[in-house]
Amino acid sequence: MNIAMIFAGGKGVRMGSGIPKQFLEIHGKPVLVHTLELFQEHDMIDKIYISVLEEYIPKTRKLVKRYDLDKVVSIIPGGATAQDSIYNVLKDAEKDNPGDSIVLLHDGVRPFVSYDTIRQNIEGVREHGNAITCTSCYETILLSQSGEEVDSVPYRKNTFAAQAPQSFYLKDVIAAHDEIRKTNPTYEDMVDNCTIMKTLGKEVHMIPGNRGNIKVTTPEDVYMFRALLNYKENEQTFGIGLTNGIR
Repeated sequence: MNIAMIFAGGKGVRMGSGIPKQFLEIHGKPVLVHTLELFQEHDMIDKIYISVLEEYIPKTRKLVKRYDLDKVVSIIPGGATAQDSIYNVLKDAEKDNPGDSIVLLHDGVRPFVSYDTIRQNIEGVREHGNAITCTSCYETILLSQSGEEVDSVPYRKNTFAAQAPQSFYLKDVIAAHDEIRKTNPTYEDMVDNCTIMKTLGKEVHMIPGNRGNIKVTTPEDVYMFRALLNYKENEQTFGIGLTNGIR
């Protein structure tokens, strides 16, 4: 069983819009729907679970029905933090799915992850037990405790940006959350599940992501996503090839 878990509980503070960014309409569809359709149409995905702000559950249900997203089996309210939301969905899925199910944890505002990236996540879990989507950093990364002085500069060839999906066996990621919650119930500094796994000393494996897999967080990201959609439409209409893996 391959399960996509989509987390769309943010309030969109950095976007500055009147509604959460996942419900902004771009090219006639909410960002969340663009994301869900990628997993709905993927032949290796069996089920989809969604976490959203509680007051947006009725709206999400209407969108699921309107766009015929029949792989969606559960829509639950988000938790106090992003990791609480993830834990709640994991526990919800645990009720009806075997522990060796593969779960792909994905942001509802990453609406351009490629078909191949989703496939490689599933294959990565089968081969290594987990898979973290990453891209090489094009810019120099600086490390600084103060935010004012540079402490160190790692070699750029050794730096990568973690994205989503981040994928695991259901039983393994639940066990990791349970262990972290014993000593860090608020998930302080646990920004993603890769961090959780490495904090616990577990081996984590990387798979290459696609460059177009942006996270729509700021107004600039909206313009970028529109451009990517336009580029994809041009390719479909005029046969223009995509060269940077954003398909």
